[in-house]
Amino acid sequence: MLYTLTTNPAIDMNVSTRGIVPGAVNRTFDTVYTPNGKGLNVSFVLKHFGVESKILGFFGGFSGDYIVSESRKKGIEVLPVMVEDTTRINIFLNDGTQEFKFVNEGSLVTKENQKEMTELLRGLEDMEYLSISGSLPKGVGTEYYDEVLSICREKNVKVILDISAPKLKELLVYRPYLIKPNDEELKDIFGITVQGEENIEEIMDILHEKGAQNILLTLGERGSYFSDGKAVYYAGAQPVELRSSACAGDSALAAFMSEWLYHPRQVEEALKKSAATGANVAESDAIGDLKKVEAYRKNIQVRKVR
Repeated sequence: MLYTLTTNPAIDMNVSTRGIVPGAVNRTFDTVYTPNGKGLNVSFVLKHFGVESKILGFFGGFSGDYIVSESRKKGIEVLPVMVEDTTRINIFLNDGTQEFKFVNEGSLVTKENQKEMTELLRGLEDMEYLSISGSLPKGVGTEYYDEVLSICREKNVKVILDISAPKLKELLVYRPYLIKPNDEELKDIFGITVQGEENIEEIMDILHEKGAQNILLTLGERGSYFSDGKAVYYAGAQPVELRSSACAGDSALAAFMSEWLYHPRQVEEALKKSAATGANVAESDAIGDLKKVEAYRKNIQVRKVR
């Protein structure tokens, strides 16, 4: 079974307005509330593509209850660790030309809450994969990642990491099964700049040497690359009009995993599905209905770089 872990979930409020005037009452429309969090998004998109997963995370207050309830309505099992603080609400505002992101820091997770989660992880007998995504909430230090990955190593669980913290560099010693950095994270965490395809192979080799078994490198509208340590593939991108980038990266990862985890030789199909899904989500509020994925998939070109 594949589990997703979201330590800092949220309700996302996507809202639109026709321009923003300081000091005035700015009327909004098309407001959409969705249960969110990077790991939750992975589970939602996996479910859409027929892949079962279970959700782990810290939840609190009315907003935490809402996320757990809405996730279960989607037919996904949730194993929540409940906290006293209220789960955050994030706001993504589109004024017709630009997107503004207001992201809150999240609820406090105590040492007792953290211990409850690690004990839960230790007791999961069916956990084959653990996908860890997003930021850490208040009260949780980066050493918590070491605790979780140590448990996974003991249990022979394959870990997928999609985190933007500098700690990612240290966590590669645990040999994560898959990591999904983007170009900004490569620069901020590893001090590596993507100069174009001329240094992609070198970048992949460096990350493999540090411990990553497989790498999905996403570059937004410039496409994505995948490396398994031997072959390197490139997938183009589907041009779309940006509505909200909030869930696009998580959805692209989930789409890739839905193919590649169970059919590792079908890298090209996994990359096409990933690129098409990310594009369709980027032009939607939250994840959207994913109705254009199949059409976009036919437009994505994949080639082998090495």
